[in-house]
Amino acid sequence: MKIKETIGIDISKLTFDVRIHSNQTFKVFENSFKGFEMMTYWAYKNSSFLKDEIMFTFEHTGLYSHNLSVFLTEQNISYALVPGLEIKRSLGISRGKDDKIDATRIALYGYRLRDEIVPYNLPSQDVMSLKSLLSLRDRLVRQRAGYKASMKEQKRVLLKKDNKILFETQERMIISFSKQIKKIEKEMENIVKNNGQLKHLYQLITSIKGVGSQTALFLITYTNAFTKFKDARKFASFCGIAPFPNSSGTSIRGRTKVSHLANKKIKSLLDLCAKSAIQYNPEMKAYYHKRIEKGKNKMSTINIIRNKIVSRVFAVVKRQTPYVNTMKFAA
Repeated sequence: MKIKETIGIDISKLTFDVRIHSNQTFKVFENSFKGFEMMTYWAYKNSSFLKDEIMFTFEHTGLYSHNLSVFLTEQNISYALVPGLEIKRSLGISRGKDDKIDATRIALYGYRLRDEIVPYNLPSQDVMSLKSLLSLRDRLVRQRAGYKASMKEQKRVLLKKDNKILFETQERMIISFSKQIKKIEKEMENIVKNNGQLKHLYQLITSIKGVGSQTALFLITYTNAFTKFKDARKFASFCGIAPFPNSSGTSIRGRTKVSHLANKKIKSLLDLCAKSAIQYNPEMKAYYHKRIEKGKNKMSTINIIRNKIVSRVFAVVKRQTPYVNTMKFAA
């Protein structure tokens, strides 16, 4: 059924502000399951449209918006979960910030794009667990790296016999971090192993030379098991590796380049995959050196390889068969 009404929700830690677009009715609710029930009852009561014609719209605010997403999914209520930057840029210049005004802007954003906006599908519990564990692992790895770097510099300057506690404490911290990281990796391995769909996707992705286990898990979670993006090009744009033209009229003739708006974590992982493929994948290695010998830019070549990897990932998932290295069959 066609969407005729949008309801904008601005979520904060303890409360959330709600604005009905058609009649501009406004109310604040508690950010809890009781508040969600009260909000939906109030919204349907104060709107003149049918339930199937109403779309709830709110920003992705991490933990603060998670419970509302779960509640609306369980109630089979259509909603759109939109990045805050997308809403901000779509509404032009604004001055100041106020939760009530933000709810109004979100409702307006949803109404303007009501024919284009796609209802959000909440990831499965296993995918959400993987995403949380990957985030935690990433933080622990960064903290461990910080201790390692700090201790390396201290050992270069300070005497160990005079700073025994300093070094021992940091060494114990590094060992502790390593144990926790392995524990998290084991848990992620169990989640994938016990979920048939995720296990199959993982095997398909890792069949591509250069794509490791961590990259495979990140790809599964950020694509919502490859249901969030229709094709490789859209995901490449999300990662910030898709090249776009940079020209206008006769005055601007810039070179084609990638956008700085990207998921930096996925982009960095794909960069590592590309460099690994250049070293260990004969096909990619030959392609890279061929372009470099022709005088092509090194970074643009690496970016092409990143795009090739993404294209191959989406191809094996769509085909549902592992990647086949055709180069070894060449005469």
